[in-house]
Amino acid sequence: MNSAAKPRIAIIGAGLIGRAWAIVFARAGHPVALHDADPGALLRGLAALDQGLADLREAGLLAESPVAVRLRIAPAATLAAALESAVYVQENIAEDLDAKKTLFAELDRRAAPDAILASSTSTITASRWSEGLAGRARCLVAHPVNPPHLIPLVELSPAPWTAPEVVARTKALHEAVGQVPIVVNKEIQGFILNRLQGALLAEAFRLHAGGYVSADDIDKTVRDGLGLRWSFMGPFETIDLNAPGGVADYCARYGDVYYEMAQQQTPRRWDDALVRQIEAERRALLPAAELAARGAWRDRRLMQLLAHKRNVANGD
Repeated sequence: MNSAAKPRIAIIGAGLIGRAWAIVFARAGHPVALHDADPGALLRGLAALDQGLADLREAGLLAESPVAVRLRIAPAATLAAALESAVYVQENIAEDLDAKKTLFAELDRRAAPDAILASSTSTITASRWSEGLAGRARCLVAHPVNPPHLIPLVELSPAPWTAPEVVARTKALHEAVGQVPIVVNKEIQGFILNRLQGALLAEAFRLHAGGYVSADDIDKTVRDGLGLRWSFMGPFETIDLNAPGGVADYCARYGDVYYEMAQQQTPRRWDDALVRQIEAERRALLPAAELAARGAWRDRRLMQLLAHKRNVANGD
């Protein structure tokens, strides 16, 4: 794949999300500059890339050799070096509003005037860190799912002043590198994915706190029930296919029941006692010392699922 014909991408922050983004763009042929304010974090991020690329190759998710892709990812010792000639910047620092304001002010000063400035934040809307910037029209959130090189969804959430062509360019870029971007039409806390996930988590905690079911059986309900459908279709398509007459038929049959259940789903805090109980159940099933290994297992399973979905999409 000829990377010379593709524009340069700057990745700021070399942690788990940053290095995954580096893989996303490099495997699509883009030259990538990877920068971290902490030189040690940059070195660790670069070292972790080799294993990530090898795993992708083994799973059949990398068309080229890991070495070829790795050669497109270059460390940048300074922010200025990372931004040189970059047309798109993906920020991945900690969820700290003041830190983001400071960084994006510098990005706005140093990046090329037409470069897009995107944040991987999962909690802070673009208007909160871009409002005072001269180049605020080129700023938006591009929130991935962890890890983005294995789960392709990206939430594009512009501020009210983000230029429509910036959103369009960002969407086109992510589609071109194999991601699945969605556009959040209006700013909202948590964007879309975390609000949907939060609704399920809220009910899971409520059911557990009420003594209705164990934590493990809740996981089984999603893993071996809802999750099987949700791995290839969304909630609206699910109900569209779950009644003979489609979505309107489903809503006519079950709408009142869901409304009654929703009235019972009052918000509750995840208090210490409840968290300790669920923590105890989880640690009985998975000791803390095995969390990292289980995370690696999760990534391998995600690779297998992604490979399967791609094969189905290609008609294999």
